Amino acid sequence: MLRSFLSARLVLMLVFPLSLLSLGCGRDAAPPPASIPAAESSSETNSNPTPGVAEPVLVRADGPSTATPARPETAGQRPDPEVVLQTSQGPIRIRLFPAKAPLTVDNFLRNYVDRGFYDQTIIHFVDPDFIIAAGGFGPDLQAASPGAYIANEARNGLKNLRGMVAMARDPQHIDSANSQFFINVVDNPVLDHQGEEPGEFGYCVFGEVVEGMDVVDRIAAVPVQDQPDFPSTPAEPILIEAARRAR
Repeated sequence: MLRSFLSARLVLMLVFPLSLLSLGCGRDAAPPPASIPAAESSSETNSNPTPGVAEPVLVRADGPSTATPARPETAGQRPDPEVVLQTSQGPIRIRLFPAKAPLTVDNFLRNYVDRGFYDQTIIHFVDPDFIIAAGGFGPDLQAASPGAYIANEARNGLKNLRGMVAMARDPQHIDSANSQFFINVVDNPVLDHQGEEPGEFGYCVFGEVVEGMDVVDRIAAVPVQDQPDFPSTPAEPILIEAARRAR
């Protein structure tokens, strides 16, 4: 497990150079460095993430949100929302946990799923002994343009177990997730919240695969190749053809 964690940290820091959203340590409440192009550190929103897609309503880590986040006191009174990722390998159904990760779920749904941001993006990293990662790149490995960073809710008690869905982020900043996410292929306790220091804060789990783990396993087992800045990328692109609310 330690080997997988250390090698994955090294690999994923290379996988996301354009957005610098990867698995690694961070510093709580530190502002994103100016060199990160994925989202501006000012109070302004980015330009539209994709042509024809409305500008996102942001749930920010560094100020009040203009969105209306899911409220924990009401989320438990209704069925948890579900999203289906229709991939070129088959569907993956994800149940979200708004009572445990309200900002993260709200961001995922309102800023990305509902706006079609994930449509025609790819699974850009796979490791059958670790995770599969998505949500940041198109078929030609061009970087998408997500919205602003959100607060990290990794203190919510949820664990990075097999089948759990969590947010990726900048390795140097705790509050730096936006669009990229990953599905745990195996139990990854080293990614859980363990403390407040850099390298201990963890990665926010906000959902769980309830149907389609066979698809996840199939994706994790595809042949991969190393491309410049993109190691362990599927040799044949695996598309998220669409991401839609199922309920």
